[in-house]
Amino acid sequence: AQELVESGGGSVQAGGSLRLSCGVSGYSHTIYNMAWFRQVPGKQREEEREGVALSDKDGTTTYAESVEGRFTISKDVDNDMLYLEMNSLKPADTATYYCVVDRRPIWLEIATLSPSGVWGQGTQVTVSS
Repeated sequence: AQELVESGGGSVQAGGSLRLSCGVSGYSHTIYNMAWFRQVPGKQREEEREGVALSDKDGTTTYAESVEGRFTISKDVDNDMLYLEMNSLKPADTATYYCVVDRRPIWLEIATLSPSGVWGQGTQVTVSS
């Protein structure tokens, strides 16, 4: 499977903004659902990752309640990129963020992918108060 590479993580103060990027070359946006998950400190199992934002192959976007109104997921289909714009960041947003693609449906409530799903390697976001 083609590797997903995230970038854009870093450290920011509460109230600040960051934009995460993920190269999704090799994964057509019309075939693959795409999403961002995160894993907070202290939770180590993959199953404990929490869904943040989803952009499905039909163009529908869905957000976790905790980030609704603050985060925006978007795609640049010409350049095979997936983005997560994060505004009004809070210390509770501190986590490792993962880009995800899957031909089967992605559910933000379930951090389990089908055999066709791919996880990125993650990028760290730290928000200080």
